[in-house]
Amino acid sequence: MNRIEYMFLIFEFVSVLFLMFTANARVRGQGGIDFDKNYVVTWGQNHVLKLNQGEEVELSMDQSSGSGFESKSHYGSGFFQMTIKLPPSDSAGVVTAFYLTSKGDTHDEVDFEFLGNRQGKPIGIQTNVFTNGQGNREQKFVLWFDPTTSFHTYGILWNPYQIVFYVDKIPIRVFKNNIRFGVNYPSKPMQLVASLWNGEEWATNGGKDKINWAYAPFKAQFQGFPEHGCRLDGQSNNREVCGSTRYWWNNRTYNRLSANEQKAMEDVRAEYMQYDYCSDRPRYPVPPTECRLNE
Repeated sequence: MNRIEYMFLIFEFVSVLFLMFTANARVRGQGGIDFDKNYVVTWGQNHVLKLNQGEEVELSMDQSSGSGFESKSHYGSGFFQMTIKLPPSDSAGVVTAFYLTSKGDTHDEVDFEFLGNRQGKPIGIQTNVFTNGQGNREQKFVLWFDPTTSFHTYGILWNPYQIVFYVDKIPIRVFKNNIRFGVNYPSKPMQLVASLWNGEEWATNGGKDKINWAYAPFKAQFQGFPEHGCRLDGQSNNREVCGSTRYWWNNRTYNRLSANEQKAMEDVRAEYMQYDYCSDRPRYPVPPTECRLNE
């Protein structure tokens, strides 16, 4: 057992994660969430396989196509997590994505992108935040486990105060709402999207490692389709409604990280973060304003 795994065993008992656990338990007690109830396949229909009566979906990619799905609803806040198993073997150039996004040239977006690698090398995970069509806020990590051999949980908390990226309930990144300091913050209604696609032009070793199609089809499995979000469909689309504390993810517990969460995040970032746009001086001689505010 490595240090991060040991830390997680202790960390699981803090109250904030207990709330998340109980929310997930309620879903499991209902026998899982039916994919067709809340989601729709958007492309690569012949590369999407529904399993276990809609409780699991497998996306695949070959030279003809990748595949993807998205939520039927748009959301204004929520806690969104999926349990994912990534493509095994040599997956260089293959990107598995799980993210929130609006549509259009000035879209908002909150990304998890899993970057495949040559066999035996660690899988990378890239996070990004777009506001009004502007991204370029990448932070990259290597994972402290093999995400291709078993399912792991990846989550995004999005409320009026902060966005938090979670890996197996451990926070790895925070993007705070600092509109009062001139920093844009994702506020457009967003859908939840998952996809498997060809990113060989950039995803592995700066695009030098191309896809080895001898290992195709590449397959990723998804479970636990979330519904913990403030839906705006069929309503007034008043985003202020989605900031109400009647939604558990907007209450004081989720306004900021707890001391235990903060320490866990700092440990993960110190040991596993490979790239942070805030530290890239050739790219940003003067770090963006949000960098110091998110510390």
